[in-house]
Amino acid sequence: MSANFEAKKVVVEEIKSKIQNSKSVVFVKFNGLSVAEDTELRREFRKNNVEYKVLKNTLVRRAFNDLGITDFDEDLNGPTSVAFGSDETGASKVIVEAAKKYDSKVVVKCAFVDGGKVDANGVKTLASMPSKEELIAKMLGSLQAPISKFVGVLSAMPRSLVIALNAIAEKKA
Repeated sequence: MSANFEAKKVVVEEIKSKIQNSKSVVFVKFNGLSVAEDTELRREFRKNNVEYKVLKNTLVRRAFNDLGITDFDEDLNGPTSVAFGSDETGASKVIVEAAKKYDSKVVVKCAFVDGGKVDANGVKTLASMPSKEELIAKMLGSLQAPISKFVGVLSAMPRSLVIALNAIAEKKA
């Protein structure tokens, strides 16, 4: 076997590993980004803990096929970059914002989230959703609110009693 073939096998294995370790994989069509725009986009990806790569379509297709997923065979054509997200919404948010900012230079193709294919509209919906951490924080806040109100009511009762007793004591004195 040739050295080139072996090198491609190694790259396919790396891509498979990234797919398996990512919560989301978003495919983007890019065309005509300047170096400054690309650098800014990559900075946003890093800030949001998303790995962004330009990979050969055939190698990405092979990696998905090796994992038993053939849903992306038609989407992997033309200039394609791949964003591997550590959560379900992070990569989608960055890409949808970039698509708005750079107009037709960045176009959302589709994504692989939670074991299934998500079309471009689904990616836009994912981008509008709060992250898992934000949802957990909101839920904990909702759970904490009744408890803190109950504690406030309980502490108000003895305070009212003390105020009433103090008023009676001042009247007698």
